[in-house]
Amino acid sequence: MAAQKVVISKDLKADLQAFFASMSYDKLFILTDTNTQEKCYPLIKDIPALQDTPVITVQAGDTHKDIEQVAYIWSRLSNEGASRNSLLVNLGGGMITDMGGFAGATFKRGLRTVNIPTTLMASVDAAVGGKTGINFNGLKNEVGSFYPPECVFIDCEFLRTLDRDNLLSGYAEMIKHALISSMDIYASVLLFDLDAKIDYAFLNRMVAQSVAVKERIVEEDPKEHGIRKALNFGHTIGHAYESLSFKKDRPLLHGHAVAAGIVSELYLSHKVCGFPMEKLSQVVYYLKEYYPAFVFDCKDYDTLYELMTHDKKNEAGIINFTLLSQVGDVQINQQVSKEKILESLDFYRESFGV
Repeated sequence: MAAQKVVISKDLKADLQAFFASMSYDKLFILTDTNTQEKCYPLIKDIPALQDTPVITVQAGDTHKDIEQVAYIWSRLSNEGASRNSLLVNLGGGMITDMGGFAGATFKRGLRTVNIPTTLMASVDAAVGGKTGINFNGLKNEVGSFYPPECVFIDCEFLRTLDRDNLLSGYAEMIKHALISSMDIYASVLLFDLDAKIDYAFLNRMVAQSVAVKERIVEEDPKEHGIRKALNFGHTIGHAYESLSFKKDRPLLHGHAVAAGIVSELYLSHKVCGFPMEKLSQVVYYLKEYYPAFVFDCKDYDTLYELMTHDKKNEAGIINFTLLSQVGDVQINQQVSKEKILESLDFYRESFGV
């Protein structure tokens, strides 16, 4: 899998214009959702290279990250003469970069894509690393491919358009990156005051630090055969929480589900790998300060466990966790008893008072 280029931009218009001038392509397309078409596309639409470029707009929200929307993107590309030498620019959050990447990977067996993430979640996670996908059969990212974009342009100016919940959603992935990397990054991330007025220039530097963690891991293991599984910390249980929230018609943002998953999987890390209780308590305290509780009860445990059995890291039907023995000391391919998994659900509910 080819390496992707990531640009932490301070002048997005100039960087994009220079990039398009350097590329050879026959047609250029922009993919947005209904939110980014209104709030984000106006910030770049006067770039000379984007004049008269078709804009493909899909409905916003992860519930629309499905095969029907991909088929709409394919039909627009086909009807407007896209070829394998065309370029699809994905302007949006993780839903757009995931789905646009998958549409690009599959249309005519692959046209080139560019990601311009407009949320913190997409900037530090979804837009970087080459994973694409859509939800299918009630399961998160069940169908997809590894298909890196030509380039990812990250500019935290877009984050000024975000509400607090979406900012928190992306920050959960930064907490995960900190936990799997080093004490220095861990300390800086847990010291950031999410209630204060956001310094976006400083946040841009923190995003660059977080993206660098993911880039190092992806470069070493692009197709998740080994250490890339580190990036799934918090996600085995987090994805189950997220799927349950949709079943209950109380959908969680992905990062809020990951934050809840981090709590449960740190508990498993403590029980199985000896992760220090002091650090576990520190992280739980920080998450409780900013993230609302996800309310569920013991009647949901069997459903949550069943959802975990569908995780893509599993082998031979056995749930496979990524856990930590220390900050930065990742233990992949950890198999945990059902009893301990259910204990971790108890721990989350007790910690958050639900």
